[in-house]
Amino acid sequence: MWHPRIGLRTKVVILSLFLLCLPWLGYEYVWEMEKTLRNGQERTLEGTTQALATALHERPKLFHTQASFLTQVEKGRDLYAYPLSGPIQLDGKLNDWSDYAHRFLRYGQEYEIYKQDDGKPLALAFTHMVGKYNGFLYGFFDVTDPFPVYRGANSLSIERSDRLMIATLTASGEFKRYLITPIRDGWISAYELPADPALTSPVAPETRIQGQWQPSADGYVIELRIPLSMLGSKLGFALYDVNDKRSGQLDAIVGTSATDDQLKLGTVLVPSPEIEEIIKGMRHNTSRIWVVDKHGRVLAKSGDIRSTSSVWTRESEPEGDSSLWGEFSRQYLRPLYYRILTQPPRDFIDSLQDSTELSGSHIDKALQGQLGSTWRLTPDNKAVVLAAASPIWIDDQVMGVVIAEETTHGIRTLRNQALEKLFNIILIVMGMGTASLFLFASNISRRIRRLRDDAERAIDSQGRIQQGITPSRVQDEIGDLSRSFASTVQRLGQYTHYLENMSSRLSHELRTPVAVVRSSLEHLELQGLDERSAKYVQRASEGVSRLSLILNNMSEATRLEQSLAHSETVLFPLTEVIRGCMQGYQLTFPQQRFSVTVPDAPLMVSGVPEYIAQLLDKLIANACEFCKPGSAIEVSLTVQGKQAVLEVSNQGPLLPGEMATQIFESMVSVRPPQGSDKPHLGLGLYIARLVADFHQGQIWASNRADGLGVCLYLSLPLAKPEKSHKD
Repeated sequence: MWHPRIGLRTKVVILSLFLLCLPWLGYEYVWEMEKTLRNGQERTLEGTTQALATALHERPKLFHTQASFLTQVEKGRDLYAYPLSGPIQLDGKLNDWSDYAHRFLRYGQEYEIYKQDDGKPLALAFTHMVGKYNGFLYGFFDVTDPFPVYRGANSLSIERSDRLMIATLTASGEFKRYLITPIRDGWISAYELPADPALTSPVAPETRIQGQWQPSADGYVIELRIPLSMLGSKLGFALYDVNDKRSGQLDAIVGTSATDDQLKLGTVLVPSPEIEEIIKGMRHNTSRIWVVDKHGRVLAKSGDIRSTSSVWTRESEPEGDSSLWGEFSRQYLRPLYYRILTQPPRDFIDSLQDSTELSGSHIDKALQGQLGSTWRLTPDNKAVVLAAASPIWIDDQVMGVVIAEETTHGIRTLRNQALEKLFNIILIVMGMGTASLFLFASNISRRIRRLRDDAERAIDSQGRIQQGITPSRVQDEIGDLSRSFASTVQRLGQYTHYLENMSSRLSHELRTPVAVVRSSLEHLELQGLDERSAKYVQRASEGVSRLSLILNNMSEATRLEQSLAHSETVLFPLTEVIRGCMQGYQLTFPQQRFSVTVPDAPLMVSGVPEYIAQLLDKLIANACEFCKPGSAIEVSLTVQGKQAVLEVSNQGPLLPGEMATQIFESMVSVRPPQGSDKPHLGLGLYIARLVADFHQGQIWASNRADGLGVCLYLSLPLAKPEKSHKD
């Protein structure tokens, strides 16, 4: 199974990935800070509403005129004077009202006050709206009437034509009625009527009520304005429809409320200028402020959540940093951060900007006498708005609610700035930390690799000590390991040197006693021993001869190693050496057949021909020992690339799988323990390998492809041909 190699530096880099937890921890910390800031903003906004509500407590005059004491508000009957952005031009064309089309209310059968014939469908209907601007109440009536009837030019009766009735209860408590019934299209003439509904004769013209009566495709349009000083908290409009001018019979009455009884009048809510004066100063301080009555209708409003300047929404722009890091942060890091962070927008949709009625859980809670707050998303999901509400108390009753609203843009900006600074610091710390860890790991890795290289150079592939290890002077664990390796290699070198010289010393020391024993045995043989004693002397002579052969083999390997160290190389034709040796082997081993394949080219090699012949002696001797009787030993010399490859193949027993590389080591043999009368120390192929290494070649063994025997290979580098020079 393959396992990927992971270096020390790679592991350190992987471990340094835990530094990525720092941005996550920083983000979590800033998120907790943002939640704390939001909670603080909520408490601050609630405190703002409480302060404003305190200024409105126990001031019934601010609310009595606003119909806040009603138990309920009926749509269409109880009117709301919407704030207008500018004055209305009284021309009867309704162009100035187009921006408020969503405020229009249609009055039809459900607002029917009187109908002369219930069997006939109601033909009278109108679209209506009232608004407030600069001390005036503006209104219009787009009337659907198939048969408009005007008052006669000389008629004093007001009951024989179409007309608009206006009734109000003034701030002083007086019941006032007004009549508009034109003689012709154009500027209207209004008259004040007696307070007693039984009296219909006009009292006096009312010039303060101004407007136009103009025809339309479906009937006529009335556009008018009334000074707010003429009106109170109760107001009603009613249109009287007369279709027969001769009889003057009243066919129907449709209106916001009945106008003949002050108890039947509806109410009108006009945004309170007094309350607006109280909260006007807040537009420069905190946020958008609303004051609503207990029915949720807006009494006053101040501020805009898009341009507020409270402590939470004030954006603090970071000072420009002209340094290289500041420029890099602005150009590259900040755009990267804002792929994750969100920039607070200013172009979000404010659905409550022009609202005249407000509702919500915070308002419901405030109407129950408790502080309330809520968070909401704008319709386009671009901004989060916080709203807080506090009750307004009058005589232990909640008469209204103060509402304050702010966006979380300021907190989000503070959060973004905090995250930018935090991420910048984290990036610097992570970069320096990762670089330091990488350099530290690189230094450790370099020292370990140097120690590894020293260890590999100290011992060659045969396990011999080539050179020592220079101990490190650094006082740490790797330095201790280096000094330990140096000491170990030094001791191994001394022991290996002792072992390498032991064979020559043994050979030298044993030759004298072997010679003494041999001469003694020869003298005994000359003494004329009996048959039994002669047998023992013969066996002793054979043992001495065997021991002498072992000493000669041991001496041969030692002498070869020493001679290789001082030999000089020459260029010689390898093919000639192979041919000459093979001719001698055919004479030496007459019973053995040889198959020789050698190219005609000389195949020049740099080395010592005598050592190559000695190497070939070992290979042939090995092949003859294991060759199957009657089979031939195949010897071939070929060229493969820049190498001359000699192959010696014989049929016979196969090599064990684990011995293919070990048979060229010293004292290694694959022969069975018995079966041969000659001593085998495993030095033959070891000597062959020494010669191959000296010639910078390679020697190896493998089983034949046909599975019938073993092949021994020798690869030697060919010498580069010398360039010819012309005289």
